[in-house]
Amino acid sequence: MLLTISTAYSPATDLGYLLHKHPARMQSFTLAFGQAHVFYPEACTERCTAALLLDVDAVGLVRRPQGQFAENFALAQYVSDRPYVASSFLSVAIARVFSSALSGKCKDRPQLAETEIPLSARVSILPCRGGEKLLRRLFEPLGYTVTAERHTLDAQFPEWGESRYFTVTLENTCRLSELLTHLYILIPVLDDEKHYWVGEAEIEKLSKHGKDWLTAHPEQESIVRRYLKHQRSLTREALAQLREEDVRETAETVQAQEEELVEKQLGLNEIRLATVTETLKKSGAKRVLDLGCGEGKLLRKLLAEKQFEEIVGMDVSHHVLKIAQERLNYDRLPEKEKKRLHLFQGSLGYRDKRLTGYDAAAVVEVIEHLDISRLSAFERGLFKFTCPQTVVLTTPNIEYNVKFENPHAGNFRHKDHRFEWTRDEFQSWATSITKRFGYTVVFHPIGPEDENVGPPTQMAVFSRGS
Repeated sequence: MLLTISTAYSPATDLGYLLHKHPARMQSFTLAFGQAHVFYPEACTERCTAALLLDVDAVGLVRRPQGQFAENFALAQYVSDRPYVASSFLSVAIARVFSSALSGKCKDRPQLAETEIPLSARVSILPCRGGEKLLRRLFEPLGYTVTAERHTLDAQFPEWGESRYFTVTLENTCRLSELLTHLYILIPVLDDEKHYWVGEAEIEKLSKHGKDWLTAHPEQESIVRRYLKHQRSLTREALAQLREEDVRETAETVQAQEEELVEKQLGLNEIRLATVTETLKKSGAKRVLDLGCGEGKLLRKLLAEKQFEEIVGMDVSHHVLKIAQERLNYDRLPEKEKKRLHLFQGSLGYRDKRLTGYDAAAVVEVIEHLDISRLSAFERGLFKFTCPQTVVLTTPNIEYNVKFENPHAGNFRHKDHRFEWTRDEFQSWATSITKRFGYTVVFHPIGPEDENVGPPTQMAVFSRGS
């Protein structure tokens, strides 16, 4: 099994610091099922490639206790792809050999571990029970560009057809720990098999390594089911832990009500929604997205404007989307209005092809609910992959919170907020977006503006150059 990881980050040899493996030395590691070797086919300032070569002991596999990889034919142990294709063996090797990199630690370059760099991972032979479509459904939402070359069963006998084996290249700009985590979880998912006993400990692994990206992945159920070898009880438990549906969704509704109470004295939410609607109208947009639509308050205003021919509401919570559907009286809408409105579950932290091709997107009071570590994934998903012509984004101005009677701990307006920005912080962030993704930005105050602390809500309107 061969996995290579390359970067053109400058200096590219910093990859050695991230992996805790010196580019000038080959290192070998003894594992229970064979040996792993790490070496660098190329290592210069412009480009560096690290290779993980896993040499599985085929004889040792045959001598394993009966039942592991047992198939329904007598020569199953001798006719096996296990020593040669990427599988859970490779995942174990990644966890053992690159343990510090997998956990996001870099003793000599701690800041580098948190830096997104251009990375390319190549798996020479990757089995995929589900074909190229599944491969893309797993990796593309995470922001990867996927190149897959499918192999025939036998080059001498092409009439035998294609195999389930691919040579796969994954390209992304992300943290190395993210890349390794995705490979660690998704390689055995694609293989749909594991070489060891799957019990409750696997749920803990899934939760630990999937907490930042799996909770709203479009293929969450499929990933969990395959990772846990289709064991129903384990799958149910893992999904419950990842979603925490009942507790979290109830809390979200209550917290949203609390935030409205804080701002109610200003009638701020109504002002904010009206301002966003008017801004979208002035942009000339006809097909619009409401990302993080919640219970559908902005959607209601958008539906009232005939200019908008297609309106999409997306939220991470199924529960909240059901509330939106009820409050919009979707089932009783005229057929023409139903065709204008689409609601679906999804996350702003993932690349989602359903969101491409729209004129404008509204992101109203959403980003402050994201963990800072997920903000970069949101930026790529919206400004790089969805890339509407116009983005209207609002967020609280923390400076204004001194004028409210009962702010939450940390002086935040809402106890679920992960951060709130000053005007300078928000403008600095928005300006960085324009430099990286080719937008321009204009800022607008929303609500009564105080001479010293500014408005309660700050709005940025991003426009993409033609």
